[in-house]
Amino acid sequence: MLNGFHPLPKLALCLAWIVASLLVFRLSFQIALFVAASVLLLVDAHIPPRRLLALMVPFALFGFGFFTTSVLFRADTGFAFQMAREQGGAPDAAPGLVLFFRVLACGMVSAVFAATTDPGRFVRALMFHLRLPAPMGFALLQAMHMVPDLRAEMLQLRMARAIRLGRPLRRIASPAEIGALAIPALAYAIRRATRAALSFEARGMQPGATRTHLPQPPITGRDWTLLALGLGLLVAALSAVGAAGP
Repeated sequence: MLNGFHPLPKLALCLAWIVASLLVFRLSFQIALFVAASVLLLVDAHIPPRRLLALMVPFALFGFGFFTTSVLFRADTGFAFQMAREQGGAPDAAPGLVLFFRVLACGMVSAVFAATTDPGRFVRALMFHLRLPAPMGFALLQAMHMVPDLRAEMLQLRMARAIRLGRPLRRIASPAEIGALAIPALAYAIRRATRAALSFEARGMQPGATRTHLPQPPITGRDWTLLALGLGLLVAALSAVGAAGP
């Protein structure tokens, strides 16, 4: 369902949920948002549970300090108490615990957008609907394609080096191996950058030049319906939090 959702309304909906998470200092709301995003990743985006847990690790590490001080040591920081006072936090919830689940909730909502959106379609939608300058849009496309290509090139370089040295390929590259491959990887990046520059010249990427676009998928009634449904669920969750009181 979300894979066919137009990127721009989907972005607006995800940003609305993130802003709500940043404004509402309630543990129940953060947990509900975190669970909802996780279920969408499992059911709609078909993310395996192991990969979903791996996605949570960076966000969990970011908020782990708040979690340990609140749950293990029961001594919240002054920053957590200040956030709770400014945003009307509930007294029955540890402020650090709310901040921990806020990080997880915002991270999972952003993961929903990233996992269900084609990057090329998103950039083309920005260029077509929001008039993103063509040089900036094509630069973003080049960067998004170069990162996975550089990873594949590094793997090929490591395989060639392992064959030359007559030993099996290690699963994790050692610092010495990374240092030995730094120059070849840099040469590959320079070649890619040169080709990208030639491609820009061939496409006539002068600022302010009039350009044509291939037909892009419009924002349909289904997209507006999904946006309204998502915003309606957000309003219902906020109303439930407000009805529960401080």
